[in-house]
Amino acid sequence: MATRLVFRIHAVQRMSERGISEREVREILSIGETIEEYPDDTPYASRLVLGWCRGRPLHVVAAENVEAEETVVITVYDPDPTLWEPGFRQRRRPWNA
Repeated sequence: MATRLVFRIHAVQRMSERGISEREVREILSIGETIEEYPDDTPYASRLVLGWCRGRPLHVVAAENVEAEETVVITVYDPDPTLWEPGFRQRRRPWNA
């Protein structure tokens, strides 16, 4: 993770709606598990990170702006158990939902 953390407005809105703190997002980005990578995203490649806070699974989508030495938080959400396999690391296939 870069030294500076930048939150998109969308991420801040979702964090507020879902009761997720900046501290929790920082923790997830520093010790969480990258479960998907999106190298073709623009303007920066991004990744989906899974972390747990107080027993609650959270997904954080973040992008690395290497030139500016910043991590951009795009969104944060509670993974939907109907869309994710147990453990929230892998998406369910449509026939498994």
